[in-house]
Amino acid sequence: MPDGTASDVFDRQAGGYEALRRRLVPPYDDFYGTAVAALDLAARPPRRILDLGAGTGLLARGVLAARPQAELVLLDAAPAMLDEARATLGDRVAYHVGDLADPLPAGPWDAVVSALAAHHLDDPGKRDLFARAHDALAPGGVFVNAEQVAGPTARLDAAYRAWHRERALALGATEQDWREAEERMAYDRCASVEAQLGWLRDAGFAEADCLFKDRLFAVLVALRAG
Repeated sequence: MPDGTASDVFDRQAGGYEALRRRLVPPYDDFYGTAVAALDLAARPPRRILDLGAGTGLLARGVLAARPQAELVLLDAAPAMLDEARATLGDRVAYHVGDLADPLPAGPWDAVVSALAAHHLDDPGKRDLFARAHDALAPGGVFVNAEQVAGPTARLDAAYRAWHRERALALGATEQDWREAEERMAYDRCASVEAQLGWLRDAGFAEADCLFKDRLFAVLVALRAG
């Protein structure tokens, strides 16, 4: 395990973090676009939305563009990341400094969303987060988790990781960019899509599915009964 915490690393790298997203997330448009569109699966148009591990507000901006009347709360453990979000979103949203392992801000929420955050938790931590997200949702609410995932086998996982580096460099990331990405990824605790869908169902969600997957990037959705 590296020294320090993931939030320390993200705090240090907050200023240049977002500019690299399109290079470090090769399926950027489909990945984030699917996450935003998944809100349509809620039983009712979501009005109260909680964004877990919101970082610089990248996903939040997509959510607000699609649902400008939504009440959105951004939660992240790295204050500098939320400062970047505040510089763009201002008082259109609320900000909450907190770890994903902490109790969630009081619901009920019509939707809980997350992008590239839950994979920093170990497997029991993910399962606990999924259960808390379920309990925080209103009946009929939706949980959208746009995640970096593990391949289903060791061979495929290694191949996907090699593809990730190759594609990031081809899209313009420098070797220094990749080294900084690897510093962040040292905190990753990725799990497979199959495992996470099972954990979502175990958490009490009535339905769970993978809406998008491209190697290491997937968008999972789970619906609370209602």
